[in-house]
Amino acid sequence: MGQHAPLTVGGILMARIVIIGSGIAGLFAALRLADAGHDITVITKQRPVDSSTNWAQGGIAAILDKTDGIGLESHIKDTLVSGDGMCDEKVVRSVIEESGARIHDLLNIGVRFETDANGEFHFVKEGGHSERRILHAKDATGKEIERALNDAASAHPNIILKPNTLAIDLIQTEHKNPVKGIAGVWCLNQENDTVFTEPADVLMLATGGVGQLWSQTTNPPVATGDGLAMAYRAGAAVKDMAFIQFHPTALAIKSDRPFLITEAMRGEGGVILDDEGLHNWQAEVKFAGEKGVEVMPGPFSFTLNHSPLGSMATRDIVARAIDQQLKETGDKHVHLITSHLNQEHLQEHFPNIQNRLNRHNLVLGRDPLPVSPAAHYIVGGLAVDDVGRPHCRDTGDVLPSLYAIGEVACTGMHGANRLASNSLLEAVVYAARAANHIIESKPQTKDSQLPDWRADGLENLTEHVSLSHDRESLCNTMSREVGIVRRFTRLHRASRRLELLSKEVDFIWRKALPSRQIVELRNLVLVGHLVTEDALNRTENRGLHYNKDLIEDEGL
Repeated sequence: MGQHAPLTVGGILMARIVIIGSGIAGLFAALRLADAGHDITVITKQRPVDSSTNWAQGGIAAILDKTDGIGLESHIKDTLVSGDGMCDEKVVRSVIEESGARIHDLLNIGVRFETDANGEFHFVKEGGHSERRILHAKDATGKEIERALNDAASAHPNIILKPNTLAIDLIQTEHKNPVKGIAGVWCLNQENDTVFTEPADVLMLATGGVGQLWSQTTNPPVATGDGLAMAYRAGAAVKDMAFIQFHPTALAIKSDRPFLITEAMRGEGGVILDDEGLHNWQAEVKFAGEKGVEVMPGPFSFTLNHSPLGSMATRDIVARAIDQQLKETGDKHVHLITSHLNQEHLQEHFPNIQNRLNRHNLVLGRDPLPVSPAAHYIVGGLAVDDVGRPHCRDTGDVLPSLYAIGEVACTGMHGANRLASNSLLEAVVYAARAANHIIESKPQTKDSQLPDWRADGLENLTEHVSLSHDRESLCNTMSREVGIVRRFTRLHRASRRLELLSKEVDFIWRKALPSRQIVELRNLVLVGHLVTEDALNRTENRGLHYNKDLIEDEGL
């Protein structure tokens, strides 16, 4: 892990820019800043490719032609509808209008999106979308984007990648005075278990989501809310933390971790059925087959009781429909049906999913796929302005020298529920905006001596059983009490348990030298508390927040 020598341009010492996170937001910003002549350090907890971006299947929603007024307005409308009245329309409009330019940027970096036989981009449709507008790379779009960005960043002379480096806490320019900004970050080098100080004249958080708070999640192991927690402790404001999106169709096989079955599968005609619906449809198919009549599974789906769009409704509606159905029936999963679709077409377009299904002798276009909801995306996050600068919790002012982009930030784009495939779009747009703002503001190196990590009296934690137990307890609490459908009694119970966990973790934290296990648990407990408290304070159901007590109070 090398170091850049301080860069001077025209006798002026250039700013030290540190980015935490190596998904689409972090690496895109790094490349734009590096191309402008800045030296960039990218810190990432595991390998650079171990991000939520890398796990994203579906694609990136975009209107490539900014003169396509009908297409733009349609995408804007679908986003606003999905957001259930809580989107910032100005933000939605500006992001979607910028989408074409950012897609061209990705193409120039080397991203290869799927094309048809004529060389035209192949667009797919997902839940909540009224049109085919989603660019993809078969069913591994995120992996392709991550490949291109990582290749470009690794080859760039102005970018230093520091893998296996865990950010512990942000360093304030002036202790307990957030409005003075951030001066750096303490990091744990996981290769030799040493803590070091990383100065930063500009620090950018691109740390992703919080899926590891729940027992079942489609997120990678790194999604532990680190950026959210660090910024909150440094005085940053958060917003809409209660809005947690559960993906309705994660592969639900006990012997395997949840694996995302992309929404594009339903866009191609896949249908969600429960046991009763599957039995009735199969019986009807058998009866109709004798008469040479084809019967589609769509009319047999319980999701129609929740939306006329059925299996193609937005994620909040479909996930809630499945959750309710499983609670009523006692089943562990429902079924995603594809046997009425062209098998060859499915396996050509979803090879990544088929490879995963091979482990369990399941075949697209033949077998019902067991699926259930899993924690997927946090719509809320750090409250940021139009260039990604977090606001101070106490004053409302922006925190100087700090930016937050991607899933860690709440821009107002998604409202109460994110429209499928809008997250990668938002991430790349705000990465560009933040980078451009840094370039235009011309930050300079600050001459300040930063404190080293205080390790006096701390000891290596020799007993990790308690931490494992506490983390399991946290995930169980969030899954049982702060899931898709909520009640005040369960939220209060979660709040009490999180308070006890927080005290326990703080006690250990004050005694032990930092390790990945304790750092992540500390962050997860804090973020879990923020999610729960926001849910408790809400007085109406919107989008992803659904409290049964509020429905009953309304007499519905």
